[in-house]
Amino acid sequence: MKKPRVLIVEDESAIAELIAVNLRHNGFDPVWAEDGAGAQRELDAVLPDVVLLDWMLPGQNGLTLARKWRSDARTKAVPILMLTARGDEPDKISGLDAGADDYITKPFSTQELMARIRAVLRRRAPEQAGEAVSIGDLNLDPVTHRVSWQGAPLKLGPTEFKLLNFLMRHPERVHSRAQLLDKVWGDHVFIEERTVDVHVKRLREALGIAGALVETVRGVGYRLTSEPHLQHLAVRET
Repeated sequence: MKKPRVLIVEDESAIAELIAVNLRHNGFDPVWAEDGAGAQRELDAVLPDVVLLDWMLPGQNGLTLARKWRSDARTKAVPILMLTARGDEPDKISGLDAGADDYITKPFSTQELMARIRAVLRRRAPEQAGEAVSIGDLNLDPVTHRVSWQGAPLKLGPTEFKLLNFLMRHPERVHSRAQLLDKVWGDHVFIEERTVDVHVKRLREALGIAGALVETVRGVGYRLTSEPHLQHLAVRET
């Protein structure tokens, strides 16, 4: 069985080597790059299964690199786990907004790092085959991993796809952030509830006009509306 390839982008060699040793011990195939240019060369050669990206790097910092890779069709779906000593919530949100799938603050334990890597790999795994689902003009097919609105294809990241799939299969029900973490992420012990808000924001942006389907229920969580609530969207579209 092929070992998951992990690209470590870290300018401190001692930290990178420690991470690499632990990754090998836990069944991963680590590759190291000390800056953005080196990381880009590795990405151009072979796409990794996960990127461990340090925030503070010489040249382009981690936020700049995350945004760059998220805007590239080839690297858009590669999970990014941001490594940083910056633990304040605004910094965490900046990392998630830049495109990181998760965030881990230095110093961190080996067990926590491995658990987070496994969690993002599980979220990246293809959806189990199931029936296509439609809510009004919004359609999702888990077999082909395609989403469309009024027949036009939409591009969603892997986490946003799983989030939309779950919401569409439970329309009108309000789900708390904790429930979404449990059902969509599957390992909420290691992920903060604020992460849900960031991915809902990304989902709405990816859906465009159909983003209005995803409603915020203040003080509770989120829900996906059904056909009767789409009439104003149809009017706006014409």
